[in-house]
Amino acid sequence: MEKTISDDLDALLKALPPHISDPVYELGDRDELLEIFMDLGRLPEARFLRREVVLSSKEVASEDIDYVSSRTGPFGDDNRAGIERTLHRISAIRNRKGRIVGLSCRVGRAVTGTIPLIKDLVESGQSILLLGRPGVGKTTMLREVARFLADELRKRVVIVDTSNEIGGDGDIPHPAIGRARRMQVSTPAMQHAVMIEAVENHMPEVVVIDEIGTELEAQAARTIAERGVQLIGTAHGNTLDNLMMNPTLSDLIGGIQTVTLGDEEARRRGTQKSILERKAPPTFDVVVEIQSWERVAIHPNVAAVVDATLRGHLIPLEVRWFENGDVKSEKGLPFVEEEPTEERKYSRTSGEKKIMPFGINRIRLEESIKRMGVQAKVVDKLGEADLLMTSKNHYRRKSRSLIEAERRGVPVYVIRADKTSQMEQALANIYRIDQPIDSVAMALAEAEEAVEEVMRNGGEVELSPQNAFIRRLQHQIAEKHDLVTRSAGREPQRRVRISTK
Repeated sequence: MEKTISDDLDALLKALPPHISDPVYELGDRDELLEIFMDLGRLPEARFLRREVVLSSKEVASEDIDYVSSRTGPFGDDNRAGIERTLHRISAIRNRKGRIVGLSCRVGRAVTGTIPLIKDLVESGQSILLLGRPGVGKTTMLREVARFLADELRKRVVIVDTSNEIGGDGDIPHPAIGRARRMQVSTPAMQHAVMIEAVENHMPEVVVIDEIGTELEAQAARTIAERGVQLIGTAHGNTLDNLMMNPTLSDLIGGIQTVTLGDEEARRRGTQKSILERKAPPTFDVVVEIQSWERVAIHPNVAAVVDATLRGHLIPLEVRWFENGDVKSEKGLPFVEEEPTEERKYSRTSGEKKIMPFGINRIRLEESIKRMGVQAKVVDKLGEADLLMTSKNHYRRKSRSLIEAERRGVPVYVIRADKTSQMEQALANIYRIDQPIDSVAMALAEAEEAVEEVMRNGGEVELSPQNAFIRRLQHQIAEKHDLVTRSAGREPQRRVRISTK
């Protein structure tokens, strides 16, 4: 299938003041135009794929903003408007009194020919979730999928179009969605209700949803999937890992909960007593990470990937891309956007470190080393040590051993308390290990140890700062033991406190 692009750029330019639109006609790379910015009292700018251009030496005035506003549809509760029968989107910035003081005019393009990358997945009838950073083409691919399902597979497709971004502005949808039917949403807060209405009233075989972003929308998506309807949607987040760590949207891939194991089962598995498990079947069977306009990474079995990730394993994913008009593919480990720095490359293979524990439990340290799989050996003499690990309380006392270590230039790693979770965090820092799931396990282990301490000694224990997702899991651990929890502090230092009352 040959890739074609249509943008109806003239319709957008006619809605702009002449002193802003005329310079655009003189530019040679209009096909790469992404947005035009108009902010009150500033020069108007155009953003292209690889550059930005000032369009006029005249600052944007109130009359210019009124000129555009009068030539677009009405702005909704999400401060978005459009131009009838086009895919262009105009977004408003308002002052404290509600007056528009800035406009972002995004070029909407109908692209056909991207479907071969995921054609087999769409034809399978499985529910598919598209992920990717803003501007990478999620909505464009969603629109093309809706057209393919409706026109070529002849399925009953209903699009829930919150901001008219899929089907365009106006009551008559853009031809890019083909025979698919479009339900407009009066206000973003009602998207979840319209999702359910689409299934109850119009008997679709496929429901297409853009930007699932709230807990109610995630619940509505699950309800639709449980009725046997194929779901095609997008959500915020670049990768499946991002979704797992999002407390609002993790339910789309089955949700994550803490499970407390018995002592014997924990020993058999060789894990902490509190582990992470998937809570339910995923709403979406397949996750497609859109890495660029012509490259995607595919997780064909979301349930298996989530389960493996929670156990610390990596499952190769399939990467597909266009090359000379053909679709190429290969399997490999999850995509990493940034190359590691030299410092980050220093990891588990960097050679054995000899660690001297001072004022902390030697057996716990040895267990932490074994569990994390780092190359380290516990020694008793300072002369043999590459580094010394101690607790904050012992470090404050400045004993002779610590003074001698600092005199010899032996690095001293100070942990907050003599706890396994703190030792593992220190080892992760020493060996430059960057493993989000491992850090979750450490946070759960810290919560376990705090629970044991509070149940044994009473009082209150404050945990390390964590994000909202991890704090929720820590609350669950404490509540299973009938302890009281509360969060304190402000982000990013917000943390959980556990007590008996």
